[in-house]
Amino acid sequence: MSDLRPLRLRNSLSGRVERFDPARPDEVRMYTCGLTVYARGHIGNFRTFVGQDLLRRFLEWKGYRVLQVQNFTDVDDKTIRGAGEAGETLRDYTTRFIELYHADADALGVRRAHHYPRATDPEYIAAMVRLVERLLERGAAYRSGGSVYFRIAAYPDYGRLSGAAVEGRLAGARVDADEYDKESAADFVLWKATEDGEPTWDAPFGAGRPGWHLECSAMALELLGSGFDLHCGGVDLKFPHHENEIAQSEAATGEPFVRHWFHCEHLLVEGRKMSKSLGNHFTVRELIEEGVSSAALRYLLASVHYRKQLNFTRDGLRQAETAVGRVNALLARVPESSASGPFVPADPGVRACLDRFEEALNDDLNVSRALAEVFFALRQANQGLNRKDAEDGAGVAEWAAAIRSMNEVFGVFEMEGAPDPSSGEDLVEEIEGWIRERRDARRRRDYARADAIREQLRARGIALEDTPDGTTWRRLD
Repeated sequence: MSDLRPLRLRNSLSGRVERFDPARPDEVRMYTCGLTVYARGHIGNFRTFVGQDLLRRFLEWKGYRVLQVQNFTDVDDKTIRGAGEAGETLRDYTTRFIELYHADADALGVRRAHHYPRATDPEYIAAMVRLVERLLERGAAYRSGGSVYFRIAAYPDYGRLSGAAVEGRLAGARVDADEYDKESAADFVLWKATEDGEPTWDAPFGAGRPGWHLECSAMALELLGSGFDLHCGGVDLKFPHHENEIAQSEAATGEPFVRHWFHCEHLLVEGRKMSKSLGNHFTVRELIEEGVSSAALRYLLASVHYRKQLNFTRDGLRQAETAVGRVNALLARVPESSASGPFVPADPGVRACLDRFEEALNDDLNVSRALAEVFFALRQANQGLNRKDAEDGAGVAEWAAAIRSMNEVFGVFEMEGAPDPSSGEDLVEEIEGWIRERRDARRRRDYARADAIREQLRARGIALEDTPDGTTWRRLD
């Protein structure tokens, strides 16, 4: 698609919405923090993965070639403990959860990354060893008790991403855990002296295993190089993980690590933090087995701006099912064009709709405005179908093609696991017919008839909502 105007995206490092300018004019090098594979990913994880996928899809829709790397952390405190409790090798234990991740991501239409490095792969262990050696040579790291620690005093810019306080830190304070929650910073472990029974690798500075933060820096630098374009993750990774990535990478290379940082907000469930103890912890597979369509789940996860907390509710899922079903019902009636090449609309109204769609997403991924254009195109197509003349038929095909083009970004319609349009098509057509009759009644000032139609639909569990752009409907149950 044409670059109608440049993409402006919030950069977490500056705290501002900035023009996104990759180092190379036609390519984006993108790193996304993947799962620590000690358990199956939950819908909070997938809120972030879907948000990152939408960004990647939009970049590709605009014409960029995207090179995406997504790691798996398969050696850390949690994976080692989990493998031991399960009586499995670390490799077998973590491979199982990697396979489950791919099954869930595929179900949600998340495009596959180009590289999935694992921290324990020999080439990345070697890259980690080289990175630690360089930090030791530069005085940014030191040995203690068989481990190697990063000296945050050697990196004056520490805390720029997360605001973590360095002032007042106890001299020599350090932390060995891979994950920790502190307001003030401490020297963190790069290479850990291992205990009995833990996986160990030889290194010039002593046998041990890598710390979590070191892993991502080494894999990103190895596959994308310094100054790559985009680093993505959830807001929970800002500190300490991403803060530590920046410090150790820039201290080792003397160059900027990443040009642009992208963070997705948390997911709540019915207004509360998701927790197994509260009984509101869900995986993708659990919801699909309950009968939730993967398309509706993806729609819900993608429909809230990435910088806003997403409140996951059952009512929201039902509304998502309805929205996806409405669009699929239309697309089922209008076959996809067999023309080759990118869609280039002839209708000026369709072109304007696609331009507004791109403008919305160029504005820091404003998904609400972008989805409004999808449903504007849906109304135009449905109106054309109702008129049934040859000229309108051609127009309907263009509006349907526009929806399919916009869906290359959202990835929710006509996907496997979407609500079956054939099962709901008659209902959708019936409701749209009632809406048309009600609109005609209001034009005739027959408000009694219009109110009666509204109440008849409400009695069947369908609520009508009048908006400046027309009347929409949703299920009440």
